[in-house]
Amino acid sequence: MSRATHPAANREVESVPTVTRPADGESLSIGSGFSARSFRARDMGLAMDPLVMVDHYVMTEPTFGTHPHAGLSAVSLIFEDSAGRFHNRDSLGNDFDLLPGDLYWLTAGRGALHDESPREGSRIHGLQVFVNVPQQFRYEAPSSLLVRRQEMPVLSGSRHRVRVAVGESNGVAGATPPGLPMTILDGWLYDRGGFEHELGSGTNAWVQAIAGVVEVAIAGNRARLRKGQAIAVNNSESGKSITVRVSVGDQFPAQFALLAGQTVKEPYVQQGPFVMGTSAEIEAINKEFNAGRFGSID
Repeated sequence: MSRATHPAANREVESVPTVTRPADGESLSIGSGFSARSFRARDMGLAMDPLVMVDHYVMTEPTFGTHPHAGLSAVSLIFEDSAGRFHNRDSLGNDFDLLPGDLYWLTAGRGALHDESPREGSRIHGLQVFVNVPQQFRYEAPSSLLVRRQEMPVLSGSRHRVRVAVGESNGVAGATPPGLPMTILDGWLYDRGGFEHELGSGTNAWVQAIAGVVEVAIAGNRARLRKGQAIAVNNSESGKSITVRVSVGDQFPAQFALLAGQTVKEPYVQQGPFVMGTSAEIEAINKEFNAGRFGSID
């Protein structure tokens, strides 16, 4: 497993909102049943905080098997164009199917096991997101949050439809995620359609074009995102709220994902599915996992 150190450790944070250039991510394929565009904080810098990783994937076959997590939250957002069922099990005792449009948030804390795989004949399209947590929360007991599609409020107009998977936008609140405040939006834009989200001070954003072409305007910056591309917005030190406007480009309808989270602003070390404060903690959590102390999946 690769090891990465948080890019914030020895860099000065700018005091004005900044926007990264559109990024393509890295192509990732595992076997014949998993393909993704993968984005990592080590490549995107401070603007990606609190996100550690975002994978935009399609999975049609079991791929990863039972695997551990610790010191982070692992979030699965299933897009509505998925077909079939995504079987989810973990060492917390959960055993259920995620359906198109659902979200599952696993707060791994001091250690948990997880297994998710498409049922036979299913095609799962979604985002897999690793969310960092403050050091003081890394050793808490694992917990989970399941949000079904029908439980998510929808912001809709003649030219947009935006699901509030968790968090809040435009005065409409969905489920409250554990830990630091975060909003996850899954939106569609139609001919000449647009949508605005207010990004609070101390909050960064991630905007990704899932389908079509998306135009993004933020604090005087403009970006054009083709399908699969993403940008990160650093508003961690500006001391003010800014508006993120997403509008449809020349290929529509367009689908976008917007993730906005309060920044952690702490150094960390990542090793695969583990995120801890130091290398020594990574070594310790590996010993805990190898000793079988993450529980089991029956």
